[in-house]
Amino acid sequence: MMTAFPKRFLFLLAVAAGVASACQHPASQTNSDLQLSPEFIDEQLTGAVAQINVLADSVPADRMPRTFQGDTSVFSNTGWWTSGFYPGSLLYLYEYSGDAELLELAKAKLAILEKEKLNKGTHDLGFMLYCSFGNALRLTGDTAAYKEILLIGAESLSSRYNPVVKAIRSWEGWTYPVIIDNMMNLEFLTQASKLSGDPKYREIAVTHANTTIKNHYRPDYSSYHVIDYNPADGSIVGKKTAQGAFDESAWSRGQAWGLYGYVMMYRETGDGAYLDFAKHIASFILNHPNMPDDRVPYWDFDAPDLDEASPYAAEYKTYRDASTASILASALIELSTQTSGDERRGYITTAEKILQSLSSAPYKAEIGTNGGFILKHSVGSIPHGSEIDVPLTYADYYYVEALIRYKRLLEGQPLLGRTP
Repeated sequence: MMTAFPKRFLFLLAVAAGVASACQHPASQTNSDLQLSPEFIDEQLTGAVAQINVLADSVPADRMPRTFQGDTSVFSNTGWWTSGFYPGSLLYLYEYSGDAELLELAKAKLAILEKEKLNKGTHDLGFMLYCSFGNALRLTGDTAAYKEILLIGAESLSSRYNPVVKAIRSWEGWTYPVIIDNMMNLEFLTQASKLSGDPKYREIAVTHANTTIKNHYRPDYSSYHVIDYNPADGSIVGKKTAQGAFDESAWSRGQAWGLYGYVMMYRETGDGAYLDFAKHIASFILNHPNMPDDRVPYWDFDAPDLDEASPYAAEYKTYRDASTASILASALIELSTQTSGDERRGYITTAEKILQSLSSAPYKAEIGTNGGFILKHSVGSIPHGSEIDVPLTYADYYYVEALIRYKRLLEGQPLLGRTP
């Protein structure tokens, strides 16, 4: 007679099997694949430490840095979707430097951010809580301080999941909008299952990722920004954009969110379908005829081709987005560890080119300038007239993450450091 095992036990077996499957693929680079020197990486990270200290001097105790625009610092409350990136950057740079003051600065921001664990009004809790508290748990190992916060936050995020749509709702308004950005919040859920032993969070992440593959992507592996669903039956109401040039365009940061998300989902599940899909997304991005030589994308891949009828043609068609480049660099570094041969070399070479570009003019700010932000020339949302050609907190976060990941490869360390 077959033994009936508890669901949680079966989940843990599945996780172990997924990890074993993932480990069959290359987990680290050989030094010959890596062309950036340790000195170059250290120079950029040391500069980032100096610059974030400049930023820290201007940040109010109850606010988070968002951007610097027109010689004016712009801050947010903790409910804004980018609130987790500043403490996350502080923690990454503490990890690099060992500077205890950076850890204390991060902890002070975590204290005001904690209340967002109860926020059920946003899908962005992965950005807000996992980039911050997740890194804090990873670096300190302090489960007493951070585990419960993360699990309460994961429960709040899960409350936005609709089993009929089979996806997590992004915004209010529309009908039931799901944006490609939401792929970035799934890592939070996979880690919550590891922390709790409850498979439901991971199951939501997997189902959402599969729904996104089915409905968000075009035959060329570019992604729509927004899919609007009917929550009653899961049918599609519309395929739209909010931040791209037009509904059928390839909004660049959205393409990067998707790539990062599916690279992560392969790591977390060992399901080769996610790796194959990530490769297809990467091919669309890296082989796009409008990808600039410096590998810092335009804000929309279709922007350079806009005709004069577009409201964005004259002024905005050639704006670059350093935040997209930062996300791509980090994702491609991880994708390079999941592949081999020419594929691996292609991904890591592109990541290196991006890091070189972002680490120099015109994208890198001089220390003490730019309001304390590391990078210049990012784009929030041109259609909304918001954060156009300015520094952005998440551009800095993913740039620092990419540098940290590259440094680990140089040193032969696990790519992600210790997991929570």
